[in-house]
Amino acid sequence: MTDDTQLKDILVKRIKTAGRITFAAFMESCLYEPGLGYYTSPGRKVGAEGDFYTSISVHAAFGRVIAREVAQMWRCLGSPDLFTLVECGAGNGRLACDIMDYLADREPEMYAGLDLVLVEREPSLQAAQAELLDSHRERLRWLAPEAFGTEGFSFSGCLYSNELIDALPVHRVMMTPEGLREIYVTLGDGGFAEEAGELSSPAIAGQLERIGVTLLPGQQAEVNLAAPAWLAAAARSLQSGFVMTIDYGYPAVELYAPQRKQGTLLCYYRHQVEDDPYIRLGRQDITSHVDFTTLMRRGEELGLQPVWFGEQCRFLLSAGIVEEIEESERSAASEEQKLKLRLVLKKLIMPDGGMGDTFRVLIQSKGVESPRLLCQRRIGG
Repeated sequence: MTDDTQLKDILVKRIKTAGRITFAAFMESCLYEPGLGYYTSPGRKVGAEGDFYTSISVHAAFGRVIAREVAQMWRCLGSPDLFTLVECGAGNGRLACDIMDYLADREPEMYAGLDLVLVEREPSLQAAQAELLDSHRERLRWLAPEAFGTEGFSFSGCLYSNELIDALPVHRVMMTPEGLREIYVTLGDGGFAEEAGELSSPAIAGQLERIGVTLLPGQQAEVNLAAPAWLAAAARSLQSGFVMTIDYGYPAVELYAPQRKQGTLLCYYRHQVEDDPYIRLGRQDITSHVDFTTLMRRGEELGLQPVWFGEQCRFLLSAGIVEEIEESERSAASEEQKLKLRLVLKKLIMPDGGMGDTFRVLIQSKGVESPRLLCQRRIGG
């Protein structure tokens, strides 16, 4: 029996026992069912051998620029003796490693009091993280996802995530003549089927109302209730410092625009885009674009002040990607290596369909008086 058959059997049994389930519950199982979900089963997900690329897999310069900004955050906090870095959804540890390598080399005073905490739902990745971060093992510890946001975990420093929110389960809704309805997953002829019904939670309509969104007749969309819940957990744990969220998405006015009649839900399998979430259960990624307006509004309610929001290209250019390129040009690397670096960095910063304008960066602060970050600098100024 294959993994996707096992997962299908589990979901079919649940629906037969309890009735239809929300798409959020279906997506949760497909991505996070213990041992069977896309993110909770062994296997390479990112890079040439995986299903999709991230900014991390393009070049170490991405992490190095984030490290420059993290060092600036440390200074904004008064250069404390202790500073905690928390990464949620740490994957194989590549981004954390690039950040830590830079700080160890360039910011020794900060590094001396640095504490790295990784939060990851895939247990088998801990060995890969430990191996990759071996030179930083004295600064490294892990936190179980269920402990995140509890009274037992608090810190001052920076919590960051890269492509975490887009992989949180979403509710799917559509506007009908009877009003807003939720799309449920049930059983049909030989497989899964969809049916519309009453909203499973008033929080779904409440979230759309809070950001001033009214869908057009026939329009479908996703509502991510898990994202503001995750942000609330982050705010509970953070005593003072910053939350940095890097992901692809839009402000609400763009995300729920009339031209997006079918929403933004997509699947990825071996670098191919797929629009059917009911195949390859547990073997393909399922994502939706992030609603950054909700993150900002909910953040302010939680005491997280918006410091900066914009495209990844603007963030990288302001925070130090040019300096990274210049250092490479001055290095002893071959001309071929330098050319390769310039080409791969274009993926990170170029607009018009690249990662530069598809991805957004949101930085929020708590307990920091008038922070001055590198990304707030005027490009070229």
